[in-house]
Amino acid sequence: MTLQAKLDAFKADFEAGKPPYNVPHSVIETMHRATAELIASGAAGRALKAGDKAPAFTLDDPEGRPVASTELLAKGPLVVSFYRGVWCPYCNMELQALQAELPEFEALGASLVAISPQTAVNSRKSVRQNALGFPILSDTHNDVAAAFGLRFAMPDYLIELYKSLKNDLPAFNGDPSWTLPMPARFVIGQDGTILYAEVNPDYTRRPEPGDMLPALRRAASVAA
Repeated sequence: MTLQAKLDAFKADFEAGKPPYNVPHSVIETMHRATAELIASGAAGRALKAGDKAPAFTLDDPEGRPVASTELLAKGPLVVSFYRGVWCPYCNMELQALQAELPEFEALGASLVAISPQTAVNSRKSVRQNALGFPILSDTHNDVAAAFGLRFAMPDYLIELYKSLKNDLPAFNGDPSWTLPMPARFVIGQDGTILYAEVNPDYTRRPEPGDMLPALRRAASVAA
Protein backbone atom coordinates (compact mmCIF):
# COMPACT_ATOMS: atom_id res chain seq x y z
CA MET A 1 0.00 0.00 0.00
CA THR A 2 1.29 3.46 -0.88
CA LEU A 3 1.85 6.09 1.78
CA GLN A 4 -1.00 8.20 0.43
CA ALA A 5 -3.36 5.22 0.45
CA LYS A 6 -2.54 4.66 4.13
CA LEU A 7 -3.11 8.35 4.87
CA ASP A 8 -6.41 8.32 2.99
CA ALA A 9 -7.59 5.24 4.91
CA PHE A 10 -6.74 6.85 8.24
CA LYS A 11 -8.42 10.11 7.21
CA ALA A 12 -11.61 8.28 6.19
CA ASP A 13 -11.82 6.51 9.57
CA PHE A 14 -10.96 9.67 11.49
CA GLU A 15 -13.53 11.82 9.71
CA ALA A 16 -16.17 9.11 10.00
CA GLY A 17 -15.74 9.29 13.77
CA LYS A 18 -14.86 5.63 14.09
CA PRO A 19 -13.46 4.48 17.45
CA PRO A 20 -11.11 5.38 19.00
CA TYR A 21 -11.42 8.83 17.38
CA ASN A 22 -15.08 9.75 17.89
CA VAL A 23 -14.39 13.27 16.66
CA PRO A 24 -17.36 15.66 16.39
CA HIS A 25 -18.19 16.86 12.89
CA SER A 26 -17.61 20.46 13.99
CA VAL A 27 -13.95 19.62 14.64
CA ILE A 28 -13.57 18.19 11.14
CA GLU A 29 -15.20 21.28 9.63
CA THR A 30 -12.80 23.57 11.52
CA MET A 31 -9.78 21.57 10.32
CA HIS A 32 -11.07 21.68 6.75
CA ARG A 33 -11.55 25.44 7.01
CA ALA A 34 -7.99 25.99 8.23
CA THR A 35 -6.54 23.82 5.48
CA ALA A 36 -8.59 25.55 2.78
CA GLU A 37 -7.49 28.98 4.03
CA LEU A 38 -3.82 27.97 4.06
CA ILE A 39 -4.12 26.64 0.51
CA ALA A 40 -5.89 29.84 -0.62
CA SER A 41 -3.19 32.00 0.99
CA GLY A 42 -0.66 30.86 -1.62
CA ALA A 43 1.92 30.21 1.10
CA ALA A 44 3.14 27.01 -0.53
CA GLY A 45 3.94 28.88 -3.73
CA ARG A 46 6.29 31.17 -1.81
CA ALA A 47 8.36 28.30 -0.37
CA LEU A 48 11.74 27.38 -1.83
CA LYS A 49 11.62 25.40 -5.06
CA ALA A 50 13.86 23.17 -7.14
CA GLY A 51 16.71 25.30 -8.47
CA ASP A 52 16.85 27.54 -5.38
CA LYS A 53 19.75 27.49 -2.97
CA ALA A 54 18.95 25.80 0.32
CA PRO A 55 19.81 27.75 3.46
CA ALA A 56 22.52 26.14 5.58
CA PHE A 57 21.43 25.09 9.04
CA THR A 58 22.77 23.59 12.25
CA LEU A 59 20.23 22.02 14.59
CA ASP A 60 20.43 19.70 17.59
CA ASP A 61 19.46 16.05 17.39
CA PRO A 62 17.37 14.49 20.20
CA GLU A 63 20.50 13.93 22.28
CA GLY A 64 21.54 17.58 22.01
CA ARG A 65 24.30 16.99 19.46
CA PRO A 66 24.57 19.64 16.72
CA VAL A 67 24.00 18.44 13.16
CA ALA A 68 25.19 20.75 10.37
CA SER A 69 23.78 20.55 6.86
CA THR A 70 27.19 21.54 5.45
CA GLU A 71 28.81 18.51 7.06
CA LEU A 72 26.13 16.17 5.73
CA LEU A 73 26.40 17.64 2.23
CA ALA A 74 30.16 17.10 2.28
CA LYS A 75 29.35 13.37 2.27
CA GLY A 76 26.60 13.36 -0.38
CA PRO A 77 23.13 14.70 -1.18
CA LEU A 78 20.71 15.43 1.64
CA VAL A 79 17.03 14.54 2.03
CA VAL A 80 15.16 16.85 4.41
CA SER A 81 11.62 16.24 5.67
CA PHE A 82 9.80 18.97 7.62
CA TYR A 83 6.96 17.67 9.77
CA ARG A 84 4.66 18.95 12.47
CA GLY A 85 5.30 16.68 15.44
CA VAL A 86 4.80 13.37 17.20
CA TRP A 87 1.17 14.32 17.92
CA CYS A 88 0.33 14.23 14.17
CA PRO A 89 -0.62 10.72 12.94
CA TYR A 90 -0.09 11.72 9.31
CA CYS A 91 3.46 12.78 10.15
CA ASN A 92 4.19 9.51 11.93
CA MET A 93 3.03 7.48 8.94
CA GLU A 94 5.26 9.59 6.71
CA LEU A 95 8.27 9.03 8.98
CA GLN A 96 7.68 5.28 8.81
CA ALA A 97 7.52 5.43 5.00
CA LEU A 98 10.77 7.40 4.89
CA GLN A 99 12.40 4.83 7.16
CA ALA A 100 11.35 2.05 4.75
CA GLU A 101 13.03 3.94 1.90
CA LEU A 102 16.19 4.80 3.90
CA PRO A 103 18.30 1.91 2.49
CA GLU A 104 17.62 3.19 -1.04
CA PHE A 105 18.67 6.71 -0.04
CA GLU A 106 21.84 5.47 1.63
CA ALA A 107 22.70 3.29 -1.37
CA LEU A 108 22.78 6.51 -3.41
CA GLY A 109 25.09 8.16 -0.87
CA ALA A 110 22.40 10.37 0.63
CA SER A 111 21.71 11.34 4.23
CA LEU A 112 18.18 11.79 5.62
CA VAL A 113 17.08 14.12 8.40
CA ALA A 114 13.66 15.13 9.67
CA ILE A 115 13.06 18.60 11.10
CA SER A 116 10.32 19.46 13.60
CA PRO A 117 9.63 22.31 16.04
CA GLN A 118 9.01 19.83 18.84
CA THR A 119 11.23 19.50 21.91
CA ALA A 120 14.01 16.92 22.15
CA VAL A 121 11.99 14.67 24.45
CA ASN A 122 9.20 14.50 21.87
CA SER A 123 11.71 13.83 19.10
CA ARG A 124 13.10 10.94 21.11
CA LYS A 125 9.54 9.65 21.40
CA SER A 126 9.13 9.95 17.60
CA VAL A 127 12.35 8.04 16.97
CA ARG A 128 11.36 5.30 19.42
CA GLN A 129 7.72 4.89 18.35
CA ASN A 130 8.49 4.91 14.63
CA ALA A 131 11.73 2.86 14.90
CA LEU A 132 13.71 5.45 12.98
CA GLY A 133 17.30 5.08 11.84
CA PHE A 134 17.70 8.77 11.00
CA PRO A 135 17.80 11.83 13.26
CA ILE A 136 15.01 14.24 14.08
CA LEU A 137 16.36 17.75 14.49
CA SER A 138 14.79 20.39 16.75
CA ASP A 139 13.88 23.58 14.89
CA THR A 140 13.01 25.85 17.80
CA HIS A 141 10.54 28.60 16.79
CA ASN A 142 10.44 27.06 13.27
CA ASP A 143 13.33 29.33 12.25
CA VAL A 144 14.77 26.91 9.68
CA ALA A 145 11.27 26.19 8.41
CA ALA A 146 10.86 29.94 7.93
CA ALA A 147 14.12 30.10 5.95
CA PHE A 148 12.67 27.47 3.60
CA GLY A 149 9.38 29.43 3.40
CA LEU A 150 7.34 26.87 5.35
CA ARG A 151 6.43 28.52 8.66
CA PHE A 152 2.88 29.78 9.15
CA ALA A 153 0.95 31.18 12.11
CA MET A 154 -2.12 29.22 13.11
CA PRO A 155 -5.38 31.23 13.05
CA ASP A 156 -7.01 32.00 16.38
CA TYR A 157 -9.99 29.69 15.83
CA LEU A 158 -7.62 26.75 15.13
CA ILE A 159 -5.61 27.55 18.25
CA GLU A 160 -8.81 27.43 20.30
CA LEU A 161 -9.69 24.07 18.74
CA TYR A 162 -6.25 22.64 19.56
CA LYS A 163 -6.60 23.87 23.12
CA SER A 164 -10.01 22.22 23.45
CA LEU A 165 -8.49 18.94 22.20
CA LYS A 166 -5.67 19.25 24.78
CA ASN A 167 -3.17 19.52 21.90
CA ASP A 168 -0.87 21.97 23.68
CA LEU A 169 1.65 22.98 21.01
CA PRO A 170 3.51 25.47 23.26
CA ALA A 171 4.22 22.55 25.60
CA PHE A 172 5.10 20.16 22.75
CA ASN A 173 7.43 22.72 21.16
CA GLY A 174 8.71 24.70 24.12
CA ASP A 175 7.63 27.80 22.21
CA PRO A 176 4.54 29.98 22.77
CA SER A 177 4.21 31.15 19.16
CA TRP A 178 1.60 28.64 17.83
CA THR A 179 3.40 28.31 14.50
CA LEU A 180 3.84 25.18 12.40
CA PRO A 181 5.74 24.20 9.26
CA MET A 182 3.86 23.12 6.18
CA PRO A 183 4.84 19.50 5.57
CA ALA A 184 7.61 19.47 2.97
CA ARG A 185 10.39 17.39 1.47
CA PHE A 186 13.56 18.53 -0.21
CA VAL A 187 16.49 16.87 -1.93
CA ILE A 188 19.57 19.07 -1.71
CA GLY A 189 22.60 18.54 -3.93
CA GLN A 190 26.13 18.77 -2.61
CA ASP A 191 26.49 22.31 -3.96
CA GLY A 192 23.47 23.37 -1.90
CA THR A 193 21.04 23.51 -4.81
CA ILE A 194 17.56 22.13 -4.21
CA LEU A 195 16.99 19.31 -6.70
CA TYR A 196 13.50 18.30 -5.56
CA ALA A 197 10.90 20.18 -3.56
CA GLU A 198 7.41 19.18 -2.49
CA VAL A 199 5.42 21.47 -0.22
CA ASN A 200 1.77 20.82 0.59
CA PRO A 201 -0.42 23.06 2.76
CA ASP A 202 -2.82 20.10 3.10
CA TYR A 203 -1.18 18.06 5.87
CA THR A 204 -3.16 14.96 4.82
CA ARG A 205 -1.38 14.84 1.46
CA ARG A 206 2.21 13.56 1.32
CA PRO A 207 4.37 12.52 -1.65
CA GLU A 208 5.72 9.01 -1.89
CA PRO A 209 9.30 8.70 -0.60
CA GLY A 210 10.27 7.00 -3.85
CA ASP A 211 9.40 10.19 -5.74
CA MET A 212 12.75 11.58 -4.60
CA LEU A 213 14.84 8.77 -6.08
CA PRO A 214 15.23 10.28 -9.59
CA ALA A 215 16.69 13.47 -8.09
CA LEU A 216 18.99 11.43 -5.86
CA ARG A 217 20.15 9.35 -8.82
CA ARG A 218 20.97 12.53 -10.74
CA ALA A 219 22.90 13.83 -7.74
CA ALA A 220 24.79 10.55 -7.48
CA SER A 221 25.71 10.64 -11.18
CA VAL A 222 27.04 14.20 -10.85
CA ALA A 223 29.11 13.22 -7.81
CA ALA A 224 30.53 10.26 -9.73
